[in-house]
Amino acid sequence: MGKRDELIAKYADDLKNKCKMTPDMDLLTKVTIGCGPSIYDADSATVAAGQATELETVKKNFLMKKLGLKDSPDLMSAINSAIETYGKSERNKYRAVVYYMLVKHFGKEAAYR
Repeated sequence: MGKRDELIAKYADDLKNKCKMTPDMDLLTKVTIGCGPSIYDADSATVAAGQATELETVKKNFLMKKLGLKDSPDLMSAINSAIETYGKSERNKYRAVVYYMLVKHFGKEAAYR
């Protein structure tokens, strides 16, 4: 099993056990691949939920650029909801898991077909 496959398995485990969701493995794999090399870097592999600038980056670079959503208060609300679902006390909030939850939230699975 390659490094990416190990990470995808870890993300699936987080979705099941920490977020109480049953992951769509095909979509999770595509979202993970879409994150690019950032998943291999300890700092960029996670979302710093306590930093407003980081959340703004998720909104602009992922929700608006990648998913093509229009800027609105709903975007930050959805990000906060995903962070809440993951668990505020959870130290490592993996970017691929947060992005996966946001794709599901907005019904944007087609962006990865």
